[in-house]
Amino acid sequence: MKLLITEILQKVNNAKTKAEKKKILQEHNSQALRSLFIWNFDESVKTLLPEGEVPYRPNNTEKGLQHEYLEQSQRKFAYFVKGGIAVSAMKREEIFIGLLETLHKEEAELLCLVKDKALQKKYTRISSTLVKEAFPEIQWGGRS
Repeated sequence: MKLLITEILQKVNNAKTKAEKKKILQEHNSQALRSLFIWNFDESVKTLLPEGEVPYRPNNTEKGLQHEYLEQSQRKFAYFVKGGIAVSAMKREEIFIGLLETLHKEEAELLCLVKDKALQKKYTRISSTLVKEAFPEIQWGGRS
């Protein structure tokens, strides 16, 4: 079974050395993972959703059953950031809540953290420096 992005991040967070962390990130490299890191760490990326708690019903199904994966849903991230797909604020929030309710509850929680640029609240041993070293090809704020 494919790992959820939250499982990958937990493995990285638990790794003992920077080299181990980079290796895990590179082994699980995906567009969705990189997009979440850019959204969270790049100060030029502005979230168009209200900050704070989101009123949604968590999807409590078991991992792998009856839920979407962030990996499959990353195209929708463009609705939630400045310069992305333009929709009304109400429609944007509706799309976000709908997405959260289809994701496994752990991935929904992760997306809420990233929305508020707070990934490090849960994954304290993952930094922008680590991400930049693991993925030097990422363009940050229009720069590398």
